[in-house]
Amino acid sequence: MQRTRQPHRPAHGGPAGPTAPALVAVAHGSRDPRALSTVLALLDRVRDLRPGLDVRLGHIELNRPLLPDTLDGLRGADAVLVPLLLGRGHHVKRDLPAAAAAAPAVRTRIAAPLGPHPLLVDALYGRLVEAGWDPADRDGRHTAVVLAAAGSRDPESAKDTRRTARMLAERLCVPVVPAYASAAAPTVPDALHQLAARGRRRIAVAAYFTAPGRFASAAAEAGPGIAAAPLGAHPAMARLLLHRYDQALAEGAPPGPGADAEARPVRRLAPA
Repeated sequence: MQRTRQPHRPAHGGPAGPTAPALVAVAHGSRDPRALSTVLALLDRVRDLRPGLDVRLGHIELNRPLLPDTLDGLRGADAVLVPLLLGRGHHVKRDLPAAAAAAPAVRTRIAAPLGPHPLLVDALYGRLVEAGWDPADRDGRHTAVVLAAAGSRDPESAKDTRRTARMLAERLCVPVVPAYASAAAPTVPDALHQLAARGRRRIAVAAYFTAPGRFASAAAEAGPGIAAAPLGAHPAMARLLLHRYDQALAEGAPPGPGADAEARPVRRLAPA
């Protein structure tokens, strides 16, 4: 029997506890109808992992519910905003804090973006294998992967993508080149061309996107071989959302040396 998905579901006790802050997953939004259904499927996985936790969805643009509307429904409550974004960029640094500040009736914390993190590498690896990647193929002379990302003008976002590319390369034991759909270089077609010119005959495209959309489709179409699906509702993604949520709640100070420095909350906001 197919489950009816709702943008959010009230908490009804369970392991999360009735007073646990709500987890508000913040998606970018897309005109591709598959994006919303994919995000809802991901949040269903999160609820399955932590019954009783109030899990809600808010979009930055293009889809409902919009984030301000979701926060308006949490007046007087606590919430952790978990961005369904893969690196530090304008939305994480500006849009989320602005939305939280505009909702003073909600006591909010903002979690770190999803990446970089080993669980993202698990999801990227899993999607590549689903698309036909042979885990035994470790021919570093003729094989390579392009990590196709949305792109950002923020240098920290590009740094995060490069770090994920290095982590995926360690997992696959082949070169992984980050490339971008917009705002940064190289583009995905340019990266594919450069690798082919270097003698890489087997090139796969790993989709560094949380959900289907225009950029993800263009990246997949550019690849001559294996093109992985977006990260979507992969089980590792659900675990990562909860990890970022728990981390934002637990961290009272910036991590010290050796800690996951990319995982600190962007900002903590108190009610006005």
